Amino acid sequence: MTETITTVPGYIAGTWSIDPAHTDVSFTVRHMMVSKVRGRFGTFSGTIVTAENPLESSVTAEIELASIDTNNTQRDDHIRSADFFEVEKFPTMTYKSTSVAPAGDDFVLDGELSLKGITKNVPLKLELNGFTTDPYGGQRAGFSATGEISRSAFGVDISMPMDGGGVVVGDKIQIHLEIEAVLNQG
Repeated sequence: MTETITTVPGYIAGTWSIDPAHTDVSFTVRHMMVSKVRGRFGTFSGTIVTAENPLESSVTAEIELASIDTNNTQRDDHIRSADFFEVEKFPTMTYKSTSVAPAGDDFVLDGELSLKGITKNVPLKLELNGFTTDPYGGQRAGFSATGEISRSAFGVDISMPMDGGGVVVGDKIQIHLEIEAVLNQG
């Protein structure tokens, strides 16, 4: 059965480029079993294709892993090392969608995340925030997405046990995306 969404207010079909100046690619991870550390990536790019039928839309994105920022230089340097991302060997993480499906008022975006040479399916809960015309006559679209991955499933399997049980860095990584995209002209 093919389901078509017919009413998304202001929906514009086209090819969009992610606007890095108005986009946030971030995450949270449990630290020391008692708090969460937040981080973000500063260098990334991506293309969103909104199809006539929104359920046929697609996304591709690439993130430069060296651009990680957790607000602590020493920690960021450690995350770039072979203990975590090994950015010298694996400089980027990529995401390529495979399908879009309705989920209540929102959507589920399924896709393949590749990190450290390992590719796994990662679904993202996707919220379509809307479409608008910017002050310069260009078209903009906004999306929010969240998901979760296991860092060890992608070969980021450093184990730092704590005295008394638990680990210094949790395995579950919460993904938070606030995306603004600009419609490509021509």
